[in-house]
Amino acid sequence: MKFFIDTAEVAEIAEFNDLGLVDGVTTNPSLIAKSGRDMVDTIREICAMVRGPVSAEVTAIDFAGMMAEAEKLRAIAENVAIKVPLTEAGIKACKALSDDGADVNVTLCFSAAQAILAAKAGAAFISPFVGRLDDIGQDGMGLIAEICDIYDQYDFSTEVLVASVRHPMHVVEAAKLGADVVTVPAKILKQMFKHPLTDKGLDAFLADWKKTGQSIL
Repeated sequence: MKFFIDTAEVAEIAEFNDLGLVDGVTTNPSLIAKSGRDMVDTIREICAMVRGPVSAEVTAIDFAGMMAEAEKLRAIAENVAIKVPLTEAGIKACKALSDDGADVNVTLCFSAAQAILAAKAGAAFISPFVGRLDDIGQDGMGLIAEICDIYDQYDFSTEVLVASVRHPMHVVEAAKLGADVVTVPAKILKQMFKHPLTDKGLDAFLADWKKTGQSIL
């Protein structure tokens, strides 16, 4: 499973990139706004830091506007993946961009039917939002299972990118289901390190070592 980090904060990306945990990055207009930085400058800096795909999202809602914005975003770096919404115009843009050699991340997916459309249009990634489905009482991980099952039955090259991750168990469940990618906020990545027995065990080892009066150095 590949880990993408879901942020536009360059410092967060650098921190986890140094740990070897960043296979790519996903951004969106909300994350760019939260960073307070210029979108193009931010994407350029991230692309220079990370070898994998960096999703940069169009903000236009019409096909012509999406294509114009995508052209500008693609010019930033070779590893930019164009992010489009799962609308009719977005699927049309996905097809055109994919045919032109661009990696496209189709976002805001909430059903298996939508995921089929994205795959047919040549999307490199489909981004189902599990947390937002859970928020309204639906089964987010159930959707991942459906999409993985459907994609496995056909010759689709589209990778399942689990988005809107709320906690570490979303990551674990996505891995168990065979999802290709999970995009995780920095907060959730930090939580994945934590277990009370790890802390307790380390404290015990250090206490016992202190009693010996020894030093490795």
